[in-house]
Amino acid sequence: MSESPEAVDDGPTRVFVEHRELLFAIVYNILGTVADTEDVLQETWLSWTGRARRSPVEDIGNPRAYLVRIAVNHALARRAAITRRRETYVGPWLPEPLLDGPAAAERADDHALRSESVSLAMLVVLESLTPLERAVFVLNEVFGYPHTEIAQVIDRSPAAVRQLAHRAREHVHARRPLYRAHPRVRRQATERFVDAALGGDITALMEILAPDVTVWTDGGGKARSAGLRPVRGRDKAARLLAGYATRRGAGLDVRYRRVNGDDSAVVFDGASPYAVMVMDLTPDGEQVSGVYIVTNPEKLSHVRRDEEADAGGFGEAAQGRRA
Repeated sequence: MSESPEAVDDGPTRVFVEHRELLFAIVYNILGTVADTEDVLQETWLSWTGRARRSPVEDIGNPRAYLVRIAVNHALARRAAITRRRETYVGPWLPEPLLDGPAAAERADDHALRSESVSLAMLVVLESLTPLERAVFVLNEVFGYPHTEIAQVIDRSPAAVRQLAHRAREHVHARRPLYRAHPRVRRQATERFVDAALGGDITALMEILAPDVTVWTDGGGKARSAGLRPVRGRDKAARLLAGYATRRGAGLDVRYRRVNGDDSAVVFDGASPYAVMVMDLTPDGEQVSGVYIVTNPEKLSHVRRDEEADAGGFGEAAQGRRA
C-alpha cells in the first residue's frame, strides 16, 4: 500500500505540501493529463519520503529544487507511457482540461495556470515538442527557471539546455504567435460562440468563425458525436457544430468556467459533465480560430458541477442556462 502525506512525520509532509501546487503545475504542463500528474506526484512523494528516511530533510539545502528535480524526472519517464497510449487513441487527442477553482484568481501561485503559455491551445502545440524540449520550455518560459537551474534538474549541461530552449521557443512561437485578447472581449466572443454552436445557428456561426478555423473533438472513441479527425475551414466547421447541436437533443446545462486560464464553457447533462468547450481567438479577438471540444468521459471524470465554482465564472451566464 502506498503512503500518503499523512502517513509520515510532519517535517517531510509540511515541505511537500508547501510545494505541491508548484509541482502539480509543472508536471501537468509537461504531461497534459490530470490523472498522470497525480500519479507522478504520488511517485514524487514516495521518492521524497524515501530520501527523508535515509537522512534528515534539514540536510537538503534547497528542498524546492530537490522536489522539482524528482517530479520532472518522474514526468519525463511517464511521457513514454502517454505516447504509447496515444498511438492507439481513437480520434484527435487533446490535453485533459483543467478547471480553475473559484479562488484561483486570488492566489498568486496560480498565475502560471492562468497564463497564455499553458492555455489548452498552447498545450496542444507543446505536444509536438520532444519530452526534453517540453520540460525545458515549461520550466524556462512558464516558470522562469534559468538555464543553469534547468541543467541541474534534467542532468544536462547549460549549453545543451540553451539549445533545447532555443529549438522549443522557435517551434512554439512559429505555430502560436504570442498575443492575448482582452478578458472582456474573450468573454463576449465565448458567449456568442456558445449561443450559436449549441443553438445550431449556422448564420451566427459563419460570422464568428474565422475562415481557417479548426475544430478538434476528443471523444476517445467513447462519445459518438466526436469526429475522428480535425475539421478545418469555416463551412465544414459550421455544419459540424450545427449538426452536433441537433444530435445532442435538449436539456443540457451550460456553465461558464475558466479552463486552463481561459473563459470557456462546461456542458452538463444533469450532474454529469458532458463536454468542455474551449475557444481560441484571432489576434483581434473578434473571431474564433480554433475550437477544442473534450467529450471523452475519462478526461472529464474530475469535472464537478460545483455551484461555488460556477459562481466564480464570468458574467451573468456563470449561473448557467439550459441549452
